[in-house]
Amino acid sequence: METRYCLECGEPIHGRSDKKFCSDQCRTTYHNRLHAESNQYIRRINAILKKNRSILAQLNPGGKAKVSKNKLLSLGFNFNYHTNIYDTKTGNRYYFCYDMGYLSIANNMFFLVHRQEYIG
Repeated sequence: METRYCLECGEPIHGRSDKKFCSDQCRTTYHNRLHAESNQYIRRINAILKKNRSILAQLNPGGKAKVSKNKLLSLGFNFNYHTNIYDTKTGNRYYFCYDMGYLSIANNMFFLVHRQEYIG
């Protein structure tokens, strides 16, 4: 019988013939390292989206508010990232970061909204 070695730490493997790792820790470490670059990219984008949502929530505690583009930018808002777009029947386009959204209005101003989804 051929001796098999853990793909992560190189220790001999005992047990099933199709086993590739000596422990759950080695299996997890191996896959985390293997996918680290793509996970880092996803974490970076999620951080931007969370920051955008947090800024919108901070400036819109009542559910509806108006704010200048300069105010959003000064707080670090990134207009390149949002989770979805909602087009109204009247032709307005709202951009959302999760449940917090904004609509561009005149003179570099934005109308902020909090989308309430009712589950019933």
